[in-house]
Amino acid sequence: MAPIPVIAIFDVGKTNKKLFLFDENYKIVFERTARFIETHDEDGDVCENLDSLRLSVFDSLREIIFKHKELDIKAINFSTYGASLVYVDEDGRPLTPLYNYLKPYPPELSKQFYDAYGDEAAFARETASPVLGNLNSGLQLYRLKYQQPHIFEKVKYALHLPQYMSSLLTGQMVSDLTSIGCHTALWDFGKNNYHDWLSKEGILPKMAPLKPADDVLPAIFPGNSYSIGIGLHDSSAALIPYLVSFNMPFVLISTGTWSISLNPFNQMPLTEDELKHDCLNYLQYKGSPVKASRLFSGYDYEQQVKRIAAHFNQDVIKYRNMNFEPGVVAQLQTQKVLKGKFNEGELQRSVFEHRDLHDFKTDTEAYHQLMMDIVQQQVTSTGFVLQGCTVQRIFVDGGFSKNAVFMHLLAFAFPHLEVYAASMAQATAVGTALAIHQAWNSKPLPHDLIELKYYSGQSETHPI
Repeated sequence: MAPIPVIAIFDVGKTNKKLFLFDENYKIVFERTARFIETHDEDGDVCENLDSLRLSVFDSLREIIFKHKELDIKAINFSTYGASLVYVDEDGRPLTPLYNYLKPYPPELSKQFYDAYGDEAAFARETASPVLGNLNSGLQLYRLKYQQPHIFEKVKYALHLPQYMSSLLTGQMVSDLTSIGCHTALWDFGKNNYHDWLSKEGILPKMAPLKPADDVLPAIFPGNSYSIGIGLHDSSAALIPYLVSFNMPFVLISTGTWSISLNPFNQMPLTEDELKHDCLNYLQYKGSPVKASRLFSGYDYEQQVKRIAAHFNQDVIKYRNMNFEPGVVAQLQTQKVLKGKFNEGELQRSVFEHRDLHDFKTDTEAYHQLMMDIVQQQVTSTGFVLQGCTVQRIFVDGGFSKNAVFMHLLAFAFPHLEVYAASMAQATAVGTALAIHQAWNSKPLPHDLIELKYYSGQSETHPI
């Protein structure tokens, strides 16, 4: 029996590192999840263990090649979290730890930067990047130049993490627009090119040549014909299956630790108000901008569910499949004393954490109020990417797509739009594979990847 043609996808999250093998129908034929022990940088801050990450790529491929003869790897690609740079020398070897994007940014350096390159609001508009410190990966490069100039001089290229992983197999160092265009403060969206500050700081030569996200390179291993993708930023990769499957304008709310509203049909420039509320632009894999807004609601949800469970002496597992109870919602809406709101400029702050749990008779009441608070913030956040653009559908994928309470409340909040829970196995990994479909897959692009469940805002749901 002939071996099955497959593509290997390394999907690297902050917590879980996953390997998937997909057949030509984009069905998972092999998967593995691992967690690595974090290490520390020179300041004692936790960071990704690059050595573990690098070794896992080679060890995993070796296992597939030698232990799974029934599978024939045709291509390999990578998706990872963003805002993370690997500084490499001439030989592609890392010169520093992979600094954590949550590492505090020195306020004096931030002041120095914005004093030199314009006020924060104007610069943020030009680069479609809210002021986020180390989450703006360009400012990580700026920091390296001024805090560790001896290392900066040795840097051949600053590679975003997906491109570093690709270089392990190709020996070629490149840059990709989905990583460059993701709140990095590197890209001038008006000029559709790198921002001028990179040239003025002597940083531009340290950016590897740009390649299209659907490009492939040969592997450096002798005796194989693998096509190696150059890697993608995970949020952009997760959008690809929807762009392939739907032509009608839509917004995708991709939920996890962050809930990110993505509108690939909104080309309006970012306003100062939108930037203040954590809106930004991504560049999708074909190079056009995607207006996005972010909400830290997945993290908030996890913390508050633990608080509810502890107060009512329940197991947090109970809340994984909580039924939607419209009567509870109606009752809570009449209790003016429990009405919560977020103040201007505080969209990212939890509303529910300030509530007194003694105000609730049951944990079901408390849980529904938590979801009402989260959806209230979600409506505001998603509303930013809906402005100035006619959209008919909202798709929700990730954790909240499986949360009946969230989905019903969201449908109530957007009665003029069709709201769907989207279900597909591993959207980020599938999108990463789809990006280089033509390089490995003999079949046409599939259009049945995504299963949708319609939420009407009533108590019933209807699969389609």
